[in-house]
This record gives sequence, structure tokens and C-alpha cells, in this order.
Amino acid sequence: MKAIVLDQPGHFSTAELPEPEPQAGEAIVRISRVGMCGTDLHAYRGRQPFFTYPRILGHELCAEIVEIGTNAQGLQTGMVCSVAPYLYCGECLACRNGRTNCCVKLKLLGVHVDGGLREYFSVPFHTMHHSTALTPDQLALVEPLSIGGHAVARAQLKPEETILIIGAGPIGLSIMAHAKAVGVKTIVMDVSEDRLRFAREQFNVAATIKAGENVTEQLSDLTNGEMPVVVFDATGNAASMNEAFNYPANGGRLILVGLHLDFVTFRDQDFHRRELTVMSSRNATAADFQRTIALLEAGKIDITPWITHRVREEELIAQFPSWLDAKAGFIKAIVSWS
Repeated sequence: MKAIVLDQPGHFSTAELPEPEPQAGEAIVRISRVGMCGTDLHAYRGRQPFFTYPRILGHELCAEIVEIGTNAQGLQTGMVCSVAPYLYCGECLACRNGRTNCCVKLKLLGVHVDGGLREYFSVPFHTMHHSTALTPDQLALVEPLSIGGHAVARAQLKPEETILIIGAGPIGLSIMAHAKAVGVKTIVMDVSEDRLRFAREQFNVAATIKAGENVTEQLSDLTNGEMPVVVFDATGNAASMNEAFNYPANGGRLILVGLHLDFVTFRDQDFHRRELTVMSSRNATAADFQRTIALLEAGKIDITPWITHRVREEELIAQFPSWLDAKAGFIKAIVSWS
């Protein structure tokens, strides 16, 4: 069985692996599509947190069930599914409370354990999300879209609210997609004019702001002096996350979606004066996957503009390095498996 392995930063190789054997509570799946994102680029560069080598990448997955055991929870062979890459214990306090996305023993396919850049592998029943209406490309991108969906669910948006999304990369775009479905007024901020143009063209956002250019004044003007009720930071950049505390309205909410490995700091006097609610948002749950699938099935999210690169698996090793070039315009790549 063929697999593509990231042996070390900057170097892929192909490998022949044993065929997977069915395990209790798991299905054998044949990989159809793998979405590649910033996490994979960071791993290739050697900059991905919590990562060890060698590793089989691939956590945005569409797969067909080819073998399944008993008590399969309604799943059947031949079903084409989105695979949630989150392997949780089901026993810790977070899992018992339905917060499987932050399980104390959580492992992510393609990051902590080997992922989907291989022909077949065995995955737990609970990771499989079936749809007869969606294409393989759509099913592969349910996972990154669900991360934005989880953040929006955490924020409990109301249609009359104005929000600010900082960072117009793939996760920021997924927040935009779910926010658009709610119907809020959305302002987007990024350092890249190309990304801001994409946000305007594809999501028809109310306004865009170039980061670093009189941000507070612009936000005040765009909100009649009230500032956004909800602010999402999807950058993972410490300076941006620290600055984000300055932008929510009094009584507003700040959701930190991007991950930074060091401290985030804020001025307590301002934080208390405005009585801000600050929360993190990590990964996604099964409910987020189902909501995202429903939005895709209803035609409320269009993934077509997101896919900027497409390769077959035999082309991946040669093509992957070119995606690191800022001029490549990389947003999302789809790997089609034979």
C-alpha cells in the first residue's frame, strides 16, 4: 500500500506500508481526496507545533468505506464520507461534557499520528460523516470549514451584530462563510491586500481594513463609534492577538481562533472597564461537522474559489515546494488519490 511520508522538514518520500487490518469500532477507508493547508506547509518548513518526524500528513479527508465491522452506527460499505481527524478518548471530563474537540488526550490525524496521504487506513466510526449530496472536494474541506463553524458557534452570533475577523487565511475564510450564513455585518482585516480583495469578491463583506493603518479609527467610523460586538482573531500572531483586545465594543466578545505558543497579554483596566468576554476556539465537534455539511448541501457555502491548486498523489512531492512561494497565491490544495 502506497503512502507519502514527510521524513523530515523539506523532504518527502514514498513508502510501501502493510494493508490496514480492521479493528473493533473502526472502518477501513479508501482515500479519495486530501486537502492541504497551512498546517501542512508549516510541517514541511519544520515550524509546526507538537509535531514529530517522520509523519504521514493529511487531516482534511474524503474517503470511501470499503470494510466495516459490526455495530457500525448506520455506516455501510460504499459510503463516501468526510473524516473528522480528531481522535478523542471519550472518557475524560471534556469528552463526557461533549467537548471532544479539547479532549485531554486528543490526537490529530496528520499531526500527532499518521494521516491520510495513503491509499487505505482504519478510522473510528465516530470520525465518519456521510453525505450523498456533496462532492469529494466538498467532503474533504468540511474539516477546515468546521473550525470556523465551531468558532462562530462559540461566539453565539446574532444577525444584528457587527463583527471583525482578523486574518483572511483559510480559517478566517471559514469564519466568514459561517458568519455570512448567520447574516451579520462583517468587517475583515489582514496585512495582505490580495486576501482582502478575495474576501470582498467571494464573501461580499461590509468592509475591509489593511492591518496597521489607523485600525481603531476605521473601526469606529464603520460602526458609528460603537466598535464591533464580536472580534475573531484567526492569525496566530502574538502582536495581532494582543492588539485584538482593543477592538471589541463594551460588553463585547473576543474569540481567539489562531494558536500562538507564547503568552498573550492585555491591559486589565481596559479589559475590566469594557467587561469583555474572551474565549478560545479549538478544532471542531461532530455537531460542527453536521452543521457545515448542511450549509454545503444547501448551497450556502461555495468552496470552488478556495481551491487554488490541484494535484494527483504522484505529483505531490514535486509540486509541494512551489506552494510555499507567496506569489503562488496558495489558499487550499486538493490531492486526488488514484
